[in-house]
Amino acid sequence: MVIEVRLYASLRCYRPSGSDSGLVTVDVPDSITLGELLDELEIDSSKINVSTINGTDGDSSNVLYDGDRVELFPPDFNTQS
Repeated sequence: MVIEVRLYASLRCYRPSGSDSGLVTVDVPDSITLGELLDELEIDSSKINVSTINGTDGDSSNVLYDGDRVELFPPDFNTQS
């Protein structure tokens, strides 16, 4: 199944080499959790302040489904303009 992952600010350091954006599309096994996805992408979960799945707050135990959009925000991300 395919998951879209959006990495913001300092988390872009986890994007694959050759990628020039924070958008990553990954093919993962069915029934993977958000925590397992982070492990697979080698993203240190302690660097994540907020995670969303399809725009809703998510946590490491949430099961992901084909086509889900995961957004990951670090503590240094400023949402205020």
